[in-house]
Amino acid sequence: MEDFDLHKEVADKYSLRGRVYKKLREDILSGVYKENEELKEITIGQEMGVSRTPVREALRQLELEGLVTLIPNKGAYVTGITSKDIHDIYTIRSYLEGLCAKWACEHITDAQIEALEEILYLSDFHARRSHFSQLVELDNKFHELIYSACGSKILKHVLSDFHQYVERVRKITLSMPNRALKSNKEHADIVEAIKKRDGQLAEALAHEHIINTIKNMDEQGL
Repeated sequence: MEDFDLHKEVADKYSLRGRVYKKLREDILSGVYKENEELKEITIGQEMGVSRTPVREALRQLELEGLVTLIPNKGAYVTGITSKDIHDIYTIRSYLEGLCAKWACEHITDAQIEALEEILYLSDFHARRSHFSQLVELDNKFHELIYSACGSKILKHVLSDFHQYVERVRKITLSMPNRALKSNKEHADIVEAIKKRDGQLAEALAHEHIINTIKNMDEQGL
């Protein structure tokens, strides 16, 4: 019984830290917390109904990711994602997304292809009606499905993290009707290449898709 209680206590501790970490991370990446804003342990703990310990542990984890700076005897401050960080992430993504699409040609299932085609249909529907929140959600599903289809849990994990890091920028770019329609066309071309199991073409198209996003960001001054 004592061992069970100990394991439960440890599990509860890590689940609390995980919940705080996830919420803080989402709020930083979505812009709820601004760059250089102080993250006060007491305030966060009260808002989330937890003690300062899981908050402090979550902040340490966020520091390892480069999202928070901990200054001794002062506090924790948001580092956030700079414009250079975003461009760096997209540039790295352009190569990894290409590799992911290439590997997906080897591992994707018929059911996953059908799911991608359904996403394409819905994305086109919502893009033509300027339903931007739905487009962001569908964009998430599209990329996550290809990440799952690549056959590599490591690559999926890395790309999923990168995708979350630039969520705020993706919401802005996908709210531009012209870019939304072009993005859907690029997605459709990628799916067609994957269906043909043409790894080289799928890789090139997925790489180009991210490069086009970078160009669009630059045009918009993001």
